Amino acid sequence: MLGIQIIAFIFCFCGLGAAIAATASNEWKVTSRASSVITATWVFQGLWMNCAGNALGAFHCRPHLTIFKVEGYIQACRGLMISAVCLGFFGAVFGLVGMKCTKVGGSDQTKAKIACLAGLIFILSGLCSMTSCSLYANRITSEFFDPSFVAQKYELGAALFIGWAGASLCIIGGSIFCFSIAENSNSPRRGYAYNGATSVISSRTKVHNSVPDKTPPKHFDKNAYV
Repeated sequence: MLGIQIIAFIFCFCGLGAAIAATASNEWKVTSRASSVITATWVFQGLWMNCAGNALGAFHCRPHLTIFKVEGYIQACRGLMISAVCLGFFGAVFGLVGMKCTKVGGSDQTKAKIACLAGLIFILSGLCSMTSCSLYANRITSEFFDPSFVAQKYELGAALFIGWAGASLCIIGGSIFCFSIAENSNSPRRGYAYNGATSVISSRTKVHNSVPDKTPPKHFDKNAYV
């Protein structure tokens, strides 16, 4: 049980780190590699900044102008990723409290409920991150394969794959946390024998057995006065 919870927490913690890295990354979409070879420049964008680089290794980034001019799907992805990070943080706190290796959280039954709550929070965090990355990727692919779209076309960036991996880890780790409480509830309970009714009898038996037999042996009756 303890080893399973440790593995689940490692999965969830790595997933939270991946969600943070994906949220802060500027490579959610990048220009096509074929066009970058010809122009020797490429453009990559994230949720917060637009960046441009060249073959010499120099790049320049600028933030999105205002929140009102940002496209709706980018705002939705921002909200989902921030929600995923916040949920992952609270899930990590509840996970530490609910694990058996920690000294806080109360009884084992209470800690099991807290661990299950942490698992549900991590699953929600993974779903938010998965939805955000999938929504962004769907917009990129629809524009890339749309023949009527004449603006700059982009490909999937590394941040999307990091976000998908982190979301998968959070969902897997959260599911393990939830299954750990089921395993704890199915474990056999210890039985205790009730000795209240037999305590008086057993004590009397012990006292009776402890009294020595003072009756002299029979072979002393004949030879006592010889």
